[in-house]
Amino acid sequence: MKRPQQAHLGGKRSTPACYNETDSASAVSGIVKMPAADACISAAGPGSSRHSQMDATKLNPKIDVPADALKILAEISQEINASLNLDEVLPNAAKLIKRLVNYEIFAVVLPEEGTDQMYFRFAIGHRQEVVDHWRIPMGEGIIGAAAATGQAIRVGDVRSDPRYLNALDAVRSELAVPLIVRGRVIGVLDIESNELDYFTPYQQTILTLVASRIGTAIENAKLYEHERSQSETLLLLNEVGREANSSLSVEEVLRRAAELTKRLINYQIFSILLYDEADNVFRHRVTVKFGQRVQEKFAVPGHEGIVGAAAALKRAVVVPDVTLDPRYLLINPETRSELAVPMLNKDRVIGVMDLESPQLNYFTPDHVQALSILAAHLAVSIENARLYEQLARDEARMERDLSAARRIQGALLPRLPGPEFGLEIAARVVSSRELSGDLYDFLRYGPQELAIAMGDVSGKGSAAALYGAVAIGTLRSLGPQKHRPAEMLRAINGFLGERRIEGRFMTLCFATWHRGRHKLRIANAGQEEPFLYHGGRCERIMLAGFPLGMFEESTYDQRSYILNEGDIVVFHSDGLGDTQNPAGEFFGHARLAELITENHQHSADRIADRILEEVDAFSGGAHPFDDRTLLVLKVK
Repeated sequence: MKRPQQAHLGGKRSTPACYNETDSASAVSGIVKMPAADACISAAGPGSSRHSQMDATKLNPKIDVPADALKILAEISQEINASLNLDEVLPNAAKLIKRLVNYEIFAVVLPEEGTDQMYFRFAIGHRQEVVDHWRIPMGEGIIGAAAATGQAIRVGDVRSDPRYLNALDAVRSELAVPLIVRGRVIGVLDIESNELDYFTPYQQTILTLVASRIGTAIENAKLYEHERSQSETLLLLNEVGREANSSLSVEEVLRRAAELTKRLINYQIFSILLYDEADNVFRHRVTVKFGQRVQEKFAVPGHEGIVGAAAALKRAVVVPDVTLDPRYLLINPETRSELAVPMLNKDRVIGVMDLESPQLNYFTPDHVQALSILAAHLAVSIENARLYEQLARDEARMERDLSAARRIQGALLPRLPGPEFGLEIAARVVSSRELSGDLYDFLRYGPQELAIAMGDVSGKGSAAALYGAVAIGTLRSLGPQKHRPAEMLRAINGFLGERRIEGRFMTLCFATWHRGRHKLRIANAGQEEPFLYHGGRCERIMLAGFPLGMFEESTYDQRSYILNEGDIVVFHSDGLGDTQNPAGEFFGHARLAELITENHQHSADRIADRILEEVDAFSGGAHPFDDRTLLVLKVK
């Protein structure tokens, strides 16, 4: 905030008093050597003007410094060097200086970063309003003049000096000494008195000597404070980065971003705007005004405003005074300064962090650096959260689709034939995925003849299920022709061969059963050989053949069996025999044959259930690696 309108006391302007810095080292040793030429000190004495220039050569070239003053100077040096905390150094230095120069008002004024103004870093005797709110432009006032010229200024009567900024009516004289470090003015030490012509050339010399020490102390403290602040900021940014990456919800990341940013910068207005590529606008997703979260509906066009400028430039944009920047879009009337930082992910702008303040020139280079690092963290977190949410939506949609497909596949499974064919029939399918690649079907060739098919499509999941649906459709379309097993396999193979799909094929075992004749005919195209329990023995029906859809000219062998009451035929997929236990052993065909033999007196349903129970127990209850499908036929 600028100082209020300052009153300038009337009086004729005279040449400002000035003083060239002395050799402080010699002063500590007891002698202060004044400059031989071009030095001027404002002196007030009998018969002289309070603002006339004095030639330093006319002054006593040697000024004796009393021992007690040297002692105090030494104490000041020790006190200054004892701490890097200005809140300790400056009050203690003020007490010690008062023992050398008895003042009513004491102040250390420092430049405000990023501006041409100065603020009160420490003060004694000034009104609180002055300390808190006044800003002194460089070159204005006695303090500003000392800072601009780099020379001490001593004024015997401030009422007759037009440069004086009236902060207190009782003040009559003032001494302002620049704090110079390595040839650069870093502030001003200012003391004031209610008495006319109070400060002497000697006091000016001593104060200049002290100022050089205080200047060095302030610079060291500022460097220390800056390094400590940078270290704390980096630690905080590391913590912020971990917190930002701890959530995969975009809304949660955005909500926490406002909280995390507050820990870095004490903002008044904060917004995160995400880029909408479809409409080429930035939309407010989070806005906090003076501690309250609000809902902003205004969208910022992609290349307008400070936000658009930061996005277009792909770097932070700082505006010390928005009223002077034609790019500023008036959204918050109280805003005076603004900082916009783009959030980049792989050089692509996904949004902008925007901070606004009702104070002019509020945002510093440290703010820009910290917020740029935070913006990079948040950009990655937001993009990861977006990708995760998109993946979750895709998975949910896929799950809905698969669930619908599973219901459809279940509905497409054939109903088990009735007892008219003289068979007990049990069918079981345990899928390793949402959709099964195994298939089975029944075709009614006549009142006493039934066709049975079991197959396995290469691969798993939806592609295998779809290919299997094609095969079933083909099988049913050929059903009215009542092909014998070998002929049916050749017909299906020809159809799939004409419509060959790279990497896709299927195995199929096809059989026909005639109740009146008790005759089973069977052919196989690469499917697991079925088991036949007959005459008290359980053996595999050893038939081989190329899978369907691989070679169009393949032919298939066929066998016939006459079965008796109690005989059992078990069609099965490779998912049963290939099941492994935790030790890596396969369940195998021998165990299947043994199970069928042990349970041959049970019903077809019980036999099917026992086989699946034993296979599951063998695997230790592990999820099936492959589909497990069974058809059990028992002759009645």
